[in-house]
Amino acid sequence: MHDIGMALLLLRRIRIGPAPFLGLQHCQRCFSARLSENVSNESGTEQSNAPADSNSTERLIKVAIVGMPNAGKSTLINRLIDQRVCPVSAKVHTTRKASKAIHSKANSQAILFDTPGLVGSREIKKHQLDTQFVSACRHAIQHSTLIGVVHDVSNSWTRHALSPVLLRVLEEYAHIPSFLILNKIDTLKSKRILLDIVRNLTCDQLVSIRNYGPPTRRRKSRDAGAEEKAPSDGMEGKEITSPSGVEGWPHFTEIFMVSAMTGDGLREVMSFIHANAKQQPWEHLPDEHTDQPPEQLIVQSVRARLLDFMPQEIPYLLQTELEYYEVVGGRILASTIVTCPNDRIARLVCGESNGKLRQINEQVTSDLIETFGMPVLLTITTRVRNKEPKS
Repeated sequence: MHDIGMALLLLRRIRIGPAPFLGLQHCQRCFSARLSENVSNESGTEQSNAPADSNSTERLIKVAIVGMPNAGKSTLINRLIDQRVCPVSAKVHTTRKASKAIHSKANSQAILFDTPGLVGSREIKKHQLDTQFVSACRHAIQHSTLIGVVHDVSNSWTRHALSPVLLRVLEEYAHIPSFLILNKIDTLKSKRILLDIVRNLTCDQLVSIRNYGPPTRRRKSRDAGAEEKAPSDGMEGKEITSPSGVEGWPHFTEIFMVSAMTGDGLREVMSFIHANAKQQPWEHLPDEHTDQPPEQLIVQSVRARLLDFMPQEIPYLLQTELEYYEVVGGRILASTIVTCPNDRIARLVCGESNGKLRQINEQVTSDLIETFGMPVLLTITTRVRNKEPKS
């Protein structure tokens, strides 16, 4: 009887009305708490009390992860903190606003800002992006002490140069140290091309970078001796700017070659980030991994899978909102509504006999189980704008 009474009380407290995103603040605490379920009560208590007893030794670092659309920033962050907190899809502009991914170990806490891809005026008009989307990256950098630039080496058309949009951002915040992450190296048939890419992206300033690849993979060149003789501190005292016409940034402090899909090289990246943490009180609890509430994570997961399943520009015309959310007996119950601009697109989303919508529902449910670590019962319905929803 006591369990039934508690369940009824829980239902009264966290039931959501018709308006989307109306949840209680403690929902995020529920999400954070489940992430430590695999730890015993005794060790969990010690972990929770540790930061309170060692405020004087706490270290904190904030890193803005930036790059062009579809460079793999969200996948990289999920793998770095070993949690699925950032929406991921194969299409561009999956991430619409900046969010925090939090990784805590020992006395060090790292806050990684997942940011939307940097775009120019042409992309802004094409995808009808709002001002918040454009300013999210700069806002994250302004609150960070380190910038991580993610560059996609799988694209043969763009891998040898940094985008002018990205270079302008680096110039604007040249006073903040930055490091380069070459992502998707698993797609390269020959790793020898990496050295050429690094030389182009750093304006041939390899001498000032301590970690630009394994020694066995460094290509010998005639000017290797000249590079070794160059002073490592030659940039000190000079104004940090990018010369006109160049396609790289000569002021990266480190370079990492990684694959977010396979996990290669990620441990070194996280070690480097934590090594640069400064003595400062933590901003989040040890078992917190994101600043996003569960309601937002659900909506973003649905939207990400719509991007994967729907062709061309169709998913960008859809609007997803949360209709219902509650947690009962260790299970998440949620309902979302996908608003379509017309009947034709609604039929495409549902598919024949609602087959495609069921596939999307199953995939999103699997993603949410991985995110929350508990059973999830999800319902996705579609409706045409100004019409009633249909299952």
